[in-house]
Amino acid sequence: MLGKTLERIAEKILGLDEASLASLWKKYKERMEHFDASRDWERAVIVFFIINAVRAKNQIFNEEVRKQQPAPTPLPPHKSGAVGRKKPALKLIKPDKT
Repeated sequence: MLGKTLERIAEKILGLDEASLASLWKKYKERMEHFDASRDWERAVIVFFIINAVRAKNQIFNEEVRKQQPAPTPLPPHKSGAVGRKKPALKLIKPDKT
């Protein structure tokens, strides 16, 4: 029963926007840092750690997705045979002044 309740809470939290949660981070951090023996303080601590859990989950998720993406393939060498050149070899021809 408790496990199912926690899973329902997690499902609701997964539906929250990380940017919106991040905007609340400072508020709950400050509230948590000002201890008083109240339910309000306890809730603030839980909310603060929920926000951090979502941030950590997203960071791990993004790192794992990046690991699974194939590495970019290098560009083939230029066919002109000019190794290491970035610009094509051009010759300046000045018009005849006669």
